[in-house]
Amino acid sequence: MNLQELLKILLLGIVEGITEWLPISSTGHMLLVDEFIKLNMSNEFKEMFFVVIQLGAILAVLILYFNKLNPLSSKKSKEEKKDTIDLWKKVIVACIPAGIIGVLFDDFLEAHFGTPISIAIMLIVYGILFIIIEIRNKNKEAKIKSLKDLTYKTAIIIGIFQVLSLLPGTSRSGATIIGAILIGTSRFVATEFTFFLAIPVMFGASLLKILKFGFAFTSLELVTLLIGMLSSLIVSIIAIKFLMGYIKKHDFKFFGYYRIILGIIVILYFTLIK
Repeated sequence: MNLQELLKILLLGIVEGITEWLPISSTGHMLLVDEFIKLNMSNEFKEMFFVVIQLGAILAVLILYFNKLNPLSSKKSKEEKKDTIDLWKKVIVACIPAGIIGVLFDDFLEAHFGTPISIAIMLIVYGILFIIIEIRNKNKEAKIKSLKDLTYKTAIIIGIFQVLSLLPGTSRSGATIIGAILIGTSRFVATEFTFFLAIPVMFGASLLKILKFGFAFTSLELVTLLIGMLSSLIVSIIAIKFLMGYIKKHDFKFFGYYRIILGIIVILYFTLIK
């Protein structure tokens, strides 16, 4: 592996680590970045790589929220352990819709909606939705202010919104945060629950991609995956801490404007320049 390819892999890992948690679409950014830097791998490997390096991002959540997500923690009371188990049950329930649709239509969605223009449209549409929802909810008090307040009904509704994220450019975190806010969840709780939803969803998606690709990795492919995951892990920790601090004082309109601007740039590039 030469230095140029190493820098490409590191860049893709950094992009994944940032965009997986900010509501701006990690898959969309990964596909668009690769359009310009062209990772020197087969299309089959790149398709798998873009999903599997998300495991690094997931490890960041497990590291940062280990105590909150650990039902066996000795630091927790019996009631707190019960609440943690209930949280995991809600996460699993919320993952069912996207899990079913993802398994059934993964290939179809990638084939028909993985184009730069489709990605750009989704960036713009959800950017507009973020702005509209934040304006609508201005000065409106959230009904759900803690993870304990989340009901199974609320969890399944958020899970249905997560199905929308199967379209590249939508953003898994963006879709679930929008859905959670719409039904009265605070930004902080919506964002944390989105992080936790990512754990089974991304593990499942990664396993599916690996099974499709096969386990016969070359040494170069294996090193590429490990470097991508490691850089994604480190950057994800920084991105998660930033986002949780940001939403304590700000809303999501900035991300809406960013998505719209990026989507317009992508459309102009692929229709007028390329």
